[in-house]
Amino acid sequence: MSFHARLIPIFILAMVVCAAAPMRAQPVAAPPAVAPAPPHYGAVVARARAMAQAQMAEQGWPGLSIAVSVGGETVWAEGFGYADLEQRTPVWPATKFRVGSISKPLTAAAVARLYAEGRLDVDAPVQTYVPAFPEKRASVTTRQLGAHLAGIRHYRGEEFLMRDHFDTVADGLAIFAADTLLFEPGTRYSYSSYGWNLISAVVEGAAGEDFLSYMRRRVFIPLGMRHTVADYVDSLITQRVRFYARDDDGTLLNAPYVDNSYKWAGGGFLSTTEDLLRFANAVVLGDFLPPEGKALLFTEQRTTSGEGVDYGFGWRITEDDRGRRVIMHTGGSVGGTSILAVHPDTGVVVAALINLSGADLSLGREIFAMFVEAAGE
Repeated sequence: MSFHARLIPIFILAMVVCAAAPMRAQPVAAPPAVAPAPPHYGAVVARARAMAQAQMAEQGWPGLSIAVSVGGETVWAEGFGYADLEQRTPVWPATKFRVGSISKPLTAAAVARLYAEGRLDVDAPVQTYVPAFPEKRASVTTRQLGAHLAGIRHYRGEEFLMRDHFDTVADGLAIFAADTLLFEPGTRYSYSSYGWNLISAVVEGAAGEDFLSYMRRRVFIPLGMRHTVADYVDSLITQRVRFYARDDDGTLLNAPYVDNSYKWAGGGFLSTTEDLLRFANAVVLGDFLPPEGKALLFTEQRTTSGEGVDYGFGWRITEDDRGRRVIMHTGGSVGGTSILAVHPDTGVVVAALINLSGADLSLGREIFAMFVEAAGE
């Protein structure tokens, strides 16, 4: 009998034994922090971790990723729960979530680069860069779009759950291009993700380049944001979470299928807490943008009557309880909730991502306040 022939019965016996043996669930260890917390922040990290664990249990979130930096140094980055409940895949700091409207600050960085280079006049009519967009009863500018002052409408009906695929940015404009403005541009604030669809078309016109290509080439690659990508539903994307929602009875379900190709600029990117820290430290606290670009993004805009709107260009501009500036944005998407907050005076940045629709963001805000207090001591 040949050597290979003698192996066959042994192989069959091994298969029978394996098939008969009961499958045992393997415990999944909690992902560790990226780096040990510096001594000054050890206590606040311990408190924040306990709060995150308690909130996970109380709220029944599938997964959470949270990261904090102070002065550009990551002091805490950790994953909790599961990226995929069915497969028991744990969340890591490099896990990709839907960031929703945090896509707007990402896009704003591209606008600021074009503006600083003199390639984009934010006060010119949008038709300067998007000739096909219909003229309205009054001129609409990119600056107004960036602060939700342009009168472009937001979602209607089931548009937030859109399943259609749009091959180009221009195709996505058709959703709202024929609609009348809600008000004369500049006179009122009205939040509009569709306004950012139009901004992405402006970026294409000013750059002479496809929007997503420009974002990769001029924002993501220079900043080392290797895990920030468009949420292509027809592609395999490594470490992308599974998305969840709750029904009317509170039961956790797989989130409805959606295709976010109609709104890359305003709500269609995937990212990680690590990448968002890198982005905020470079764009808000660092020198990725020249002074004129930062002034565009972080100067509060006002209505024509002089009323402040607590919004710059792609960023919400607020204050803490001591009157110090806070620059932030939150995001809500199908199967995702997010927050990115920056405290310039102390250099604190907090990013938190949850793979669940409509999750409570109070944890992210509380942890942000805790680290701001600790950094100010």
